[in-house]
Amino acid sequence: MTLQTPPETRSKQDSPAALLKLRGISKRYGDFAAVEPLDLDIFPRDFVAVLGPSGCGKTTLLRIIGGFVSPTTGTVEIDGRDVTKIGPEKRPTNTVFQGYGLFPHMTVRQNVGYGLRLQKKTRAEIDDRVAEALRQSRLTEFADRSVAALSGGQQQRVALARALILRPKVLLLDEPLAALDLKLRHTMQDELRRLHQEFGGTFVFVTHDQGEALSLANRIAVMNAGRIEQEGNAESIYAAPATRFVATFIGDANLLQGERHGGQVKLEAGPAFADAGPDGAITAVVRPKAVKLLAAGEGADVQIAGMVEDVVYLGDHIKCSVKIMGEQQIIVHLDAAIAPRPVVGEQVNLGWPLLQQRVVVA
Repeated sequence: MTLQTPPETRSKQDSPAALLKLRGISKRYGDFAAVEPLDLDIFPRDFVAVLGPSGCGKTTLLRIIGGFVSPTTGTVEIDGRDVTKIGPEKRPTNTVFQGYGLFPHMTVRQNVGYGLRLQKKTRAEIDDRVAEALRQSRLTEFADRSVAALSGGQQQRVALARALILRPKVLLLDEPLAALDLKLRHTMQDELRRLHQEFGGTFVFVTHDQGEALSLANRIAVMNAGRIEQEGNAESIYAAPATRFVATFIGDANLLQGERHGGQVKLEAGPAFADAGPDGAITAVVRPKAVKLLAAGEGADVQIAGMVEDVVYLGDHIKCSVKIMGEQQIIVHLDAAIAPRPVVGEQVNLGWPLLQQRVVVA
């Protein structure tokens, strides 16, 4: 048997009513379909990542939710209310754009409280809520500083505080960390998780960064060519990809082509194994970490021989590239402490358990 999808983060029995419902949503620009018809439910306190490559339709989908783009077909419902034809200023949403959109002539305090002033809240309420938002966002010491004098990470926190202070039912984040360097991006991922826990609410963010999606979201919707190819929690998306695209976009993966007939799979590279399913072409997906270098006499569910072509030390692991039949290559991630290390030109036997393999037909 191949790997089965792990259980989702919530069961049908304890699942709350969806806060955000997309039904039949699509967007066309002439003959070009930016978003193909799709349905998606997002629940209270979800942190959902819409993940995909550039041009896949994820930002268009986010802008449809926020009311900045009108869908060609379908409806957007938030908290039981159809908001499809309602503008962004009247929706219970707020959006943090990639460029932050802060007012450079205002202080941090003024930026954070701007939306409340537009809503004509009392001075006392504005002061109290701004002070609380600054505290939660760790910005109190910068309250009277110009935003132009802040670092990129600090500006990001100001943009988040300004959006969250309005208590939107759904906070939309458009590639919020894309402009930051790698180290700061990791720091801000921790900040986003903390802010989600402190402020509560429901977050939906788009990203092309798989690591960002896996580390932040409790649910991920993987988009490709305007379609959601798979939706689920991080574990199910990573461990049990539903399509070839998802397998290659989420994490490193070895893809081995083959044919299935009568419950038996024969890979082009040689190995065969039992696998129930319809006859026809398949792709076996196995993660590099699941592949082992087999010692003499050691067995595995799926075994294959090859020659080491490259060995790269990457700190926490060693990346080993092994050439197998038909000019194919299998990537193996080995413990950095392994001894002796494989060397280029060495003949090796590889193996992995069926439980660490996924067979897809798409």
